[in-house]
Formats: sequence, C-alpha cells, structure tokens
Amino acid sequence: MPLTNVACQKAKPDSYPYKMADTGGLYLHVMPNGSRYWRLKYRYLGKEKLLSLGVYPTITLADARARRDQAKIELSNNIDPAVSKQEQKRRAKQNIETTFELVAREWHKLNLPKWTPAYGQDILHRLEMDIFPKIGKLPIADIRPVKVLETLRFIEKRGAFEMARRSKQYLGQIFRYAVITERADRDPTTDLKDAMKPFQHGHFAALEADDLPEFLGAIERNEARLFLQTRNALRLLMLTFVRTSELIEAKWEEFDLEHAQWNIPAERMKMRRPHIVPLSTQAVNILQEQKKLTGQWEWVFPNSIRPKDHMSNCTILRALERLGYKGRMTGHGFRALAMSTIKERLAYRHEVVDRQLAHAPANKVDAAYDRAKFLDERKIMMQKWADYLDGVRQK
Repeated sequence: MPLTNVACQKAKPDSYPYKMADTGGLYLHVMPNGSRYWRLKYRYLGKEKLLSLGVYPTITLADARARRDQAKIELSNNIDPAVSKQEQKRRAKQNIETTFELVAREWHKLNLPKWTPAYGQDILHRLEMDIFPKIGKLPIADIRPVKVLETLRFIEKRGAFEMARRSKQYLGQIFRYAVITERADRDPTTDLKDAMKPFQHGHFAALEADDLPEFLGAIERNEARLFLQTRNALRLLMLTFVRTSELIEAKWEEFDLEHAQWNIPAERMKMRRPHIVPLSTQAVNILQEQKKLTGQWEWVFPNSIRPKDHMSNCTILRALERLGYKGRMTGHGFRALAMSTIKERLAYRHEVVDRQLAHAPANKVDAAYDRAKFLDERKIMMQKWADYLDGVRQK
C-alpha cells in the first residue's frame, strides 16, 4: 500500500530501525534517533543496490517519488543511478572549488616561463584589477557569454578599448585551458565577436611628424613642471623608441656609454631575444645627465618614492597628460611615430626601422642572426633620427 503524507508525519522512532514501504522500491527508513531517510532499492546488472534519496521532511514524499522516477528513467537507459548521483556530486563540488580565479591563476603560472617578467606581471595585474572582481569567484563552468560581455564592457566604459580587447584574448585562453583540463565545456568568448565595440588592432594613440615641433617645445618649456627624470625618460623614449617597459625597467649594467650601445637582455624583451639599441650622441648625453641623478641606484629610472623599484608606466602616461596630450599620445605611440617619420622623412627602408623596433623576424634564418641585423645601418639611422629631432625642435 502506498505511503501517505500523514503516515510519514506520524512515523515514530522505535528501538531499532524499520522501513515504511511506498511503491517501486521506494521506502522511508526510520531510525531510533527519529531521523527518517528516503531509500530506493533497485537492481542493476543483476545486482541489488540501494540509493539514498534524501532526508524527510526536507525531501517530501512527492519529491522522493520524483527522484525515484528519475532513477527508473536512468535504469531504462542502462545507467546506474548511484553512479550518476556520484558524478553529479563530483561535478557540483568541482564547480564550487573550480572558480574562474583559481583556473586563471593556474593558467598564468603555467605560462610564466614563456613571458617576460614584466609582461607576466602586467597580465596578472589586469586580471586582478578588472576581471577577478567581476567573475573571479564564479565557477568557471557556469560563466555565460553575457557575464563575460558585462565584464568587458566595464573596461570599455573607461575608454580602455585596447585593454578590453586584450582582456578578451586572455579570457579566451583561460577558458580554453579550462576546457582542455575538463573544468569547462566551452569558451564563451567565441560568442562575443560582434558584441564589443570595434577596435583597430595596433592603432595606439600617436602623434604625426608635423606634431613634433609643438610636442618637443612643450617638453622643453616644461610648463607642466615635470621632474627632470621624467623629461629625460620621455626624451630617451623618443630617441630609442623602445617599449615603455623596456625603458622604465632599464638597469645601468645594460649600458655601454663609451661605445654608445644599450644591450637589453632577452628576458626583458617581448620576443625573448636580446636586443641592441645604438645610442645617438644626444641619447648618451641624456644618460650621462641621468647618471648624475640616479647612478647610485640599480635602475636608470628609479621610482621617485621607492628608488629600489623602477619608475611606473603610469608616470609616462601622467606626464603626457600633463603636457596636454591625453588621448593623443601614449608611450607605445613613440614607436609608431618613429616608424612612420623615419621612413617618410629620412627615407629608410622598412626592414631597418622594423629591426630597430625589435619586431619578430619573418623566418628562422632571420632569427638566427637577428640580434645584430642591419646594426651598422641602424647606428647611422639612430643618429640621423636624433639630429632630425634637434632640427625640428629649432624650427
């Protein structure tokens, strides 16, 4: 005879456990301490087995029957309900423990050896500032495209469209890593192709050649009251057009001022290959002036507050902002400015300028002797570039 709600409610404990049968193998197991548990007796592959369905009254009679019926459906599909339940519990536990932040930090640690320290630190900083506060605590398998889009649009609202684009790339790599390690089923960033604001890759804010007189004059007049070290950093960035991180992390041991050469080690370069920067007379003069200011420290451009650390990238950005070039120029913009101006105004071949920019070689043969490629020509070019800037400044 099937159980009723009243019978379940009135079930009293006895000195020993006893069963109150329902139908289809379902019964209520009443314990001496008054606890009542739903159990399902069934057979799988000829073996009698028992499945726990929950505790009464949290799981009502109707709930227990629904769970029994679901177990019967699994049996009809040759699935053991007990194994299915264990798998569901495993996945639920994994979802709770496998948050986006946990997987992202694991992915970051795995990739650190192939990145420069500065690049790896930059990625982690972006994750900690923009991504983890939004989705870090969520189970990575439960994150849907709309949640990822909300996170990226939060970055876009600051006007940081390039950062939003790069963050989407990092997110995609992290989700794909989660898929490979069986902690997510898919990469939700693939659905965002047409959902984000369009951004042209590589188009950093940069001045044109005709803007140089005004810009150089602003640095010279220094109405923004920038520190001498900051002005020296801007000048050297313009003369060498290295990446901002390569400049602010420069150490005195990398410079041979006598032979006018800067040797940046491979571990500090984006492409993980050593890079030679020929120094113009003007660049050497700036470095000699800078050495009087900071020669006692490891860094060429130490942090003004914590000199045991190097200058912050924000110092360059703030300086450009104070000079009145917010949105018009970035640290990376010096590279684009040099590339276009040296080709157009000094008539140098793309290959020579490109090599000085330390871009990736086109093939393995180039990579084999890449470090000193076009070096003699680059020495002359770097001096002509510095002389060109002096000439522009005088106009």
